[in-house]
Amino acid sequence: MRKFINKITAAVLISLPHVFIPEAIAEKPLKIAVLDLNAIRTKSVAIKSIRTQIEKYRKNFQKNIKKEEDALRVANQKLAKRRTLLSPDAFAKERRLFEKNVVVVQKLARQHKLDLERSLNKAMLVVEKKMNSIMTDVATKRGTSLVLRRQNTILADRSMDMTEEVLKRLNAELKMVSVKKPGNK
Repeated sequence: MRKFINKITAAVLISLPHVFIPEAIAEKPLKIAVLDLNAIRTKSVAIKSIRTQIEKYRKNFQKNIKKEEDALRVANQKLAKRRTLLSPDAFAKERRLFEKNVVVVQKLARQHKLDLERSLNKAMLVVEKKMNSIMTDVATKRGTSLVLRRQNTILADRSMDMTEEVLKRLNAELKMVSVKKPGNK
């Protein structure tokens, strides 16, 4: 009797996947592709153009901040020379004013950095959207049901790699992305 129950249980368990999984899904084999996002980010023409534009803005901001820092250095030297000439109260007042200017320049530098990051992120989002669209199209044409990042894959056959195809289309369809000037919302 016990053997009979075990055989029935085994038969039921074997047939369960056919009961719960629709035939269309059960018959479709899992086809996997691999995509190297780092290679795309390194070789993409659009991303290179974004980096060039961001670097130009960064250098301009650094030049402006350097001017402000130089002005602060000169003001600090003048204040140090005037220390013996001013009363302690007058010197303390001028020192507080100088320190306020230092804080203003620090805030300006932080704001420039945030503005650069925002502009970079907005431009990169354009590339990511286009890349996702291309990746989806390539995966659909290949009949791929799962795309893995190359960084998360230990070993994969080269035929599974769709990086070059995606990169070639991305470079053809999106050569440049204009980066909005940082600080302009």
